Amino acid sequence: MRGTMTAALVAVSLIALAGCRQTSVGGNEAASNAAAPAAAGSIDGTWKADVSTAKWDQKPDEYLLQNGKYDCKTCTPPVSIPADGAFHSVTGHPYYDSAMLKIVDDKTVQEAQKLKGREIGSSTSKVSADGNTLAVDFKDTTIANAPPTTGHFEETRVGAAPAGAHAISGQWKPAKAENINAEALTLTFKADADMLHMSSPSGVSYDAKLDGTDTPIKGDPAGTMASVKKLSDTSYEETDKRDGKVVWVGTFTLGADGRLSVQSENKLNGSKFSYSADKQ
Repeated sequence: MRGTMTAALVAVSLIALAGCRQTSVGGNEAASNAAAPAAAGSIDGTWKADVSTAKWDQKPDEYLLQNGKYDCKTCTPPVSIPADGAFHSVTGHPYYDSAMLKIVDDKTVQEAQKLKGREIGSSTSKVSADGNTLAVDFKDTTIANAPPTTGHFEETRVGAAPAGAHAISGQWKPAKAENINAEALTLTFKADADMLHMSSPSGVSYDAKLDGTDTPIKGDPAGTMASVKKLSDTSYEETDKRDGKVVWVGTFTLGADGRLSVQSENKLNGSKFSYSADKQ
């Protein structure tokens, strides 16, 4: 369930794996880093995230599947639905309005979400034989008419399941992401004197003035607005809002090593996420 491992925004698609569990937020190996460092200078260009550098700072995800009911306690807001394989309405989530969970066996579940009748994400989650690893294969089609983002991530158990509960129950800490496709890992920036242009093959883009003016994120189904400030010649800060409320803040900084450092915070749940990206 989209809990605490898809940030609210697919605008930065790898960040979609942070701050909210992905069940639908990156066919290349995510940890591959074949590109040589670019010369430090401009943020301009296309950047691909190196998932091996991803770091999460957040409270553990917490799920409870018991007595025919599924609860995602750390979803923002929490989700509670029957575990009967049928879609049920949920409220308060900008990217989906119904969700379903189907029990496959005592260690495996399938999940999906819809927005206005269109499926926007699905996943299969399986707990390891020793009960300590939760492996999730996901597909995200949040952005209509754009390539899906797909991949695999794993969480490590840090809290036991209650007696009699399904194996996915308990508390889980994000551990790694891999096999994320290029659509989820790639961003292109172009900086002008007074504007930053961002685009992604995941289907979102913006053209934001550097004075902090709110601008629509094109392709975002939740109507999220972005504002951008230039911190230096090699660093920019993006602040995202929905309904006037700040939901996410991130910085993109070009280092002396030629790598792009991305730091972000989900303002709805306090989770933080970081990674490095290489110029393509």
